[in-house]
Amino acid sequence: MLRPEKTLTEFIIDEQRRSPQGTDGFTALLNDIRLACKRISYLIGKGALTGNVGLANSLNVQGEPQMKLDLMANEIFLRTNEWGGYLAGMVSEELEAPHQIPEQYPRGRYLLAFDPLDGSSNIDVNVSVGSIFSVLRCPEGVTAPTAADFLQPGTQQVCAGYAIYGPSTMLVLTLGRGVHGFTLDREIGEFIYTHPELRIPNDTREFAINASNARFWEPAVKRYVDECLAGESGPRGKDFNMRWIASLVAETHRILLRGGIFMYPRDTKEPTKAGRLRLLYEANPIAFLIEQAGGRASTGYGPLLAVTPHALHQRIGLIFGARHEVEVLENYHQKYNDREYEAPLFGARGLFRA
Repeated sequence: MLRPEKTLTEFIIDEQRRSPQGTDGFTALLNDIRLACKRISYLIGKGALTGNVGLANSLNVQGEPQMKLDLMANEIFLRTNEWGGYLAGMVSEELEAPHQIPEQYPRGRYLLAFDPLDGSSNIDVNVSVGSIFSVLRCPEGVTAPTAADFLQPGTQQVCAGYAIYGPSTMLVLTLGRGVHGFTLDREIGEFIYTHPELRIPNDTREFAINASNARFWEPAVKRYVDECLAGESGPRGKDFNMRWIASLVAETHRILLRGGIFMYPRDTKEPTKAGRLRLLYEANPIAFLIEQAGGRASTGYGPLLAVTPHALHQRIGLIFGARHEVEVLENYHQKYNDREYEAPLFGARGLFRA
């Protein structure tokens, strides 16, 4: 008799048995996260049929317009994960302060940070979006965590992952031992283990960056992109393709499945901000996944996972993907970032000269 395909729940239990620090509570927490992602997938899959697309006429804590589905996905994550007794608290892109577990529910030993609906501006045009999550340990003895308890470097993550809501729904996660992908079988309502041990090649011919910000880029980034665009006759000696989806989850998923490098670097567009992406619940979990898949995640100046957060909604520059390409860009930040970059040989064909 053929053995049924392994489900996400079975995978998590197997991993728990392999880890001396694994607990039943952690397994149950991941199952609650799985359930939240399933519920959001169903909601998004209904599209305009439910009337839940479009703006919500409100702003999040960063002053950005919220979509109706941002708020609904946030509520799903909170209500699905607050009652099980496995969490001490949660933080979200949509909330100014940590969400305290209601008094009627027991407290657990973990903290959950999440972006309930990454790339939500793409909802109305039916482009893939996703949810991102990060699990941390709550400091010993803390039952009502404050913001300070969440400010842990990315190296302290117990688990990280994302769900991508596209033609199929997938959940991709790491428990610190590789990166694994699961596809939702809608007929049986289970995530099935379909993508074991995802790995990112060290080299690539594909990069992703928002070219509309070119005039704000640092010299190191301008140099790197100009050299990629110079193609086979340029200093890199090969042709590159450029991609941009404006959905961090979709960009990450493409790179995990076929390689590449993603850049959302620090720039001068908003000089008071150190970057665009949020460190705790966007950059850190994505960086953990990328490093576990053999890639590299960087601020441009060094490893992103080594950064200690100083605020819940702190922003940061993020560059990740093919290890060798990220190292090239880090080298350019060290050598060529203190003056305006000029490249006479490629000046005429450099598409993104400032």
